[in-house]
Amino acid sequence: MIQINERSMVPIYEQIVQAFKELIAKGALREGDKIPSVRELSAQLLINHNTVAKAYQELERQGVVASQRGKGAYVAKPAEEPGMERERVRQLRAELRRIAVEAHHLGIGSRQLADWFGEEIQRYGRDEHADRPQST
Repeated sequence: MIQINERSMVPIYEQIVQAFKELIAKGALREGDKIPSVRELSAQLLINHNTVAKAYQELERQGVVASQRGKGAYVAKPAEEPGMERERVRQLRAELRRIAVEAHHLGIGSRQLADWFGEEIQRYGRDEHADRPQST
């Protein structure tokens, strides 16, 4: 389900957050699906439970999962919390700026970057959201 790269410069909790988001984007996890408990996932990945708890807190803060006391955590409806979508779009734009700067320093042109981005969009089948309102 989730794999961690211990040699990555990306903190483990962020790898977990990204992995869950990818599973949801690919349709492997859907709204209402229960995700493993902190204890289960930490045992499965052989990492500290506090790291998993931090990832779950971040997923909940972003509105990706919702916790039900005594029942566990579940995949949430998209943009469940008012204003959360706007903040996540802002963060996405900031990440795109960071990627554009990195591409510039690596000598990667806009056409190549656009092609790669298009491939990733197709991988997750999200072209139907192309006409969503934009915010900065």
